[in-house]
Amino acid sequence: MDQERQMSQSMPLAILLTLAGGFQDAYSYNSRGHVFANAQTGNIVLFAQNLMSAQFSQALHYLLPVLAFILGVYISEKIHQKYKYSHLFHWRQLVLVSEIFLLILAGFLKTDMIANVLLSFACAMQVQSFRKFKGISFATTMCIGNMRSATEMLCHYHLNKDKELKRKSLYYYLLILTFAFGAGIGALCSWQWGNYAIWIAAFFMLIGVILMFVQEEKHVKE
Repeated sequence: MDQERQMSQSMPLAILLTLAGGFQDAYSYNSRGHVFANAQTGNIVLFAQNLMSAQFSQALHYLLPVLAFILGVYISEKIHQKYKYSHLFHWRQLVLVSEIFLLILAGFLKTDMIANVLLSFACAMQVQSFRKFKGISFATTMCIGNMRSATEMLCHYHLNKDKELKRKSLYYYLLILTFAFGAGIGALCSWQWGNYAIWIAAFFMLIGVILMFVQEEKHVKE
């Protein structure tokens, strides 16, 4: 399937995954002990801070999600290499289904540390597997790289008036706003429903899986 027709690189899927990404970060921070499921830089800073102040249990609280993130990237790439030529399903569909399962499981857990490990693992699978939409490299679970790319393209557009750069820059800013909106929803839902709120992010992903299957079936019929 060519890139233009891959649902895994479409804007609707990008919006759904970015909503889920923002939601997960707000959820893990508000409902799971002020840990970031996605922003591992913050977890590394807090791990080092607690380690240096001899708060070892708190240091572990932030270290485990980082290690889970690393493992999630590794496993996601293993799935990619093993199933990239599969004719039964797209390997990214398997990744999304795995994420949904992990998020549903996390909602049942009472222990924040274990839930954060599952969330960080799922986030890593997503960030490793879904990296390009509408011709732009984009992270659906964090914003700093996206803001840099968006602003760089906007600057180059102002210098040479290349409308393609303007278009891509606007895509970036749209998805950054989508992430913020997802985080806002995540915070509100976490305050309202606590641990179970993560199932809403899983629902966003489920819609994404359905869209991918529908597009796959449409392409096969054509």
